[in-house]
Amino acid sequence: MKLLGSVRAKKSPRVTAMAVAAIAVIGVGVVAPVVVPSESQAQSRRTVPPTARYVSSSGQGFILDTSGSRPLMRLERSTEVWVLRPTPAPRGDIIYRNDNGDQVLRVTPDGAVTLYTTATPQGSPASRVGEAQGLASAAMTGAQLVEYFMRQSYRASTAMGRLIVIDVDIQPGSEQVAADTVSAASDAIVRMARSSNLRAQVERVRRVVVSDQGRPGVSLVQGTLRIVIDADAGIAGRPSSARIVRVVGGDALNR
Repeated sequence: MKLLGSVRAKKSPRVTAMAVAAIAVIGVGVVAPVVVPSESQAQSRRTVPPTARYVSSSGQGFILDTSGSRPLMRLERSTEVWVLRPTPAPRGDIIYRNDNGDQVLRVTPDGAVTLYTTATPQGSPASRVGEAQGLASAAMTGAQLVEYFMRQSYRASTAMGRLIVIDVDIQPGSEQVAADTVSAASDAIVRMARSSNLRAQVERVRRVVVSDQGRPGVSLVQGTLRIVIDADAGIAGRPSSARIVRVVGGDALNR
């Protein structure tokens, strides 16, 4: 049975995403802080185009965007944008990892790219096939945000076959990062719901709370998946779906 997800907004002096939609239609823009590129970032920009589309030998397409202060990547057929951390490797290669520490890409000094996914953990060579638009999040109005939250809640609820409530409690200026966070949480729930060894772990999740108050992090306590974001850090201030899966899955991931 498909259940429609619910988005709740707490009644508080702070402006929530729901309140933004109810009060006015506004544009939201999030600017990431300026970060001085490291030596590995500078090298990676010399060997790959600022933004391009690639396709691996396994058929997986993706976009890599190194035009900003932090490298970004999105797999095709996925809405999640990954914030990557470049680190130097032997022979002058650059390894890109997500916030969970997983190796996602490897780039050689001559620009050869290898993609690593759960389907191809040993790596799959990728070729550049064209240009692509940057992956920076576009601004959304308050009404668009609420509709987006509802779609993500519906997606998670459908995967679980029961209601997943989403509460968004944020201050003005945090809306776009909160939207990215809700999307990552939904991606994590859907992925775990489809996994035979993680389904039991995600069954514990009844509610998702996204807040910009407190120390950034992810926790699961008594059925509530609580995610605290750092909106000032832009997209890098929220966890990826891989990190959320790590927290919810716990010991089951090591079985």
